[in-house]
Amino acid sequence: MAKNVIIVFTVMLMAGCDSLRLAPTEAQKQNAWLHNRTAQVTFETAKTEDASEKLQRLIKLSEIQSSAFTSYFGLPKEFPQAQTIDDILAESNFILAKGALAESAERPDAWQLADNVLELGIGICVLLGGVYGTKAVSFLRETRAKAQALREVIAGNELFKKQNQTQASAFKQAHQDQSPQTRQIVAQMKA
Repeated sequence: MAKNVIIVFTVMLMAGCDSLRLAPTEAQKQNAWLHNRTAQVTFETAKTEDASEKLQRLIKLSEIQSSAFTSYFGLPKEFPQAQTIDDILAESNFILAKGALAESAERPDAWQLADNVLELGIGICVLLGGVYGTKAVSFLRETRAKAQALREVIAGNELFKKQNQTQASAFKQAHQDQSPQTRQIVAQMKA
């Protein structure tokens, strides 16, 4: 049991958090819906203004694609005003789009994720109980404490390098003999 948790924890550390995403926010859902509505209104406008067939087909494709985004993100609780072109082009919708873009770049904190996984493992082991459950809980608590210690060491090292930039090269020189695995783990933890 404990070995399985270690394997999962190690795989998560090695994989990093780049592939993990936070759940869509309300702003992201509103933006996806607004994008679909913008594509719909753009298509209607292109037809009304006798845009070329090629441009109309391009806009129609964009509308279909944006429907997939809305389906994936889910519908928002509150819908932005988007009945007319002027509604869609309101400054508030530009602000919404920029905010959604910023939120979409966010990733879960690797440290918090690792701590949550260890906490989940501890909870499962407590539920299972018994001798092995007790040993696993003890092991996972120790692993969590070591992960916290590693986090503090890395944070301290980064602070040292910032505050003592003249000694940064000597600091890096002192760590040059680290194994590739250690370098990879530390690099992912810093990111």
